[in-house]
Amino acid sequence: MAIQFYNTLTRRLETFEPLEAGKVGIYTCGPTVYERAHVGNFRTFTFEDLLRRFLRWKGFDVVQVMNLTDVDDKTIRGSREAGVSLAEYTEPYIIAFFEDVDALRLQRAAHYPRATEHVAEMVELIQKLEATGHTYVSEGAVYYRISTFPAYGKLSGMDIASLQPGARVDVDEYAKEEARDFALWKPVDEGDAGWDSPWGRGRPGWHVECSAMSMKYLGETFDIHTGGVDNIFPHHENEIAQSEGATARPFARYWLHAEHLIIDGRSMSKSLGNFFTLPDLLAKGYDPLAIRYLLLATHYRRQMNLTLEVLDAAAAAVTRLTDFYHRVSEYEGAGGKDLAEEVGEAEGAFASSLEQDLGIAEALAAVFDLVTAANRAMDRGELSATGRAKLLAALDSFDRVLDVFHATPVALDEEIEKLIAEREEARRAKDYARADALREKLSALGITLEDTPEGVRWKRRFGKAAGGKNPKPAKR
Repeated sequence: MAIQFYNTLTRRLETFEPLEAGKVGIYTCGPTVYERAHVGNFRTFTFEDLLRRFLRWKGFDVVQVMNLTDVDDKTIRGSREAGVSLAEYTEPYIIAFFEDVDALRLQRAAHYPRATEHVAEMVELIQKLEATGHTYVSEGAVYYRISTFPAYGKLSGMDIASLQPGARVDVDEYAKEEARDFALWKPVDEGDAGWDSPWGRGRPGWHVECSAMSMKYLGETFDIHTGGVDNIFPHHENEIAQSEGATARPFARYWLHAEHLIIDGRSMSKSLGNFFTLPDLLAKGYDPLAIRYLLLATHYRRQMNLTLEVLDAAAAAVTRLTDFYHRVSEYEGAGGKDLAEEVGEAEGAFASSLEQDLGIAEALAAVFDLVTAANRAMDRGELSATGRAKLLAALDSFDRVLDVFHATPVALDEEIEKLIAEREEARRAKDYARADALREKLSALGITLEDTPEGVRWKRRFGKAAGGKNPKPAKR
């Protein structure tokens, strides 16, 4: 079946056909590194991880580019208030971003260009726009005149005629002919980060950064541009205007946008006290794998409502999957059932669901149907060695896309290690009341114990722990 994506540009499902057979170029709007990225940002980044993994799973050679916005009004203001250079101010947030990326098992993009390292390309792009009559200068700033690009609004559906002088579609600090126009280059205050240019010392506007960096790494026309729905207007609309205004060629061919994440039915806001970063959720005792599953499991074009209850449900789902994988890996039965039909149906449904605009809910349903069928066969001792091998191959294939079957390896901290040793000592002394009490205490810390003839086994649950230290994800 052909792959189909919902293209924001055309407002319909379209069959995906890359520019070059077997290869896909993706540009992703990355974080602005003036604070730690929040879970809403990572909802979008996780959708993009699913997209990239799925295309690779289908055999495409994928090159993804994700920019790091390290120069804009917010980063400059932050560095000025902190009394440090722009690089010193943004670097800790860049490090934190990659810590969260790794904790959530997001595959790294091929390129992470920083805006500050590509100012020359931005100046060149602005000069092209100047040469083609799309710009004007006002008080040291260069603006894009939207009226020179009749197709403006084709991505968002915005009617350019409705953007009368005085309309505010982009906040700038300098005078311009019409409020709807947007800045390509801004002068900077003395002492702030800036670069020399034909228009004086200044810095690039936010929109031009993405156009310049995407075209540098992927070419003037590329396959897929992704981001959150909040990027559609004006950011992505402005990207199209300045890119196509400079090259007279189509910019991105497919536009995919993730819907918002809300918290307990309300928009995330620091003033409401419902603003969460990944460390905030980890501090509540949730494992990064449960958070990954939660961010993954809702279709990217549906609004996601994050509650602690749905996080608990995600944790339970991850525990079921990881326990199942562990059970199949250790299964030693010699039944006669190979589950060929069940595995084939699951593989087919998994692929066809994702081929239809990344239908993740249906893909996960196919996986859990297979889990149920295989558990039933193992309960009855019916699964054959051939069936076990087929199951493991299918699960490993699914996990190339999902990456949720393997528990995050974490070291036992000293407190838990001590409690397990105390419980073993109590059992040897036949103090079963104390042993049971220690088991309960470990359970409250999110540790499940299994007593086997070979000794005690333990596993860390992926839900909310009632206490204890929050484990850091191991490096992978």
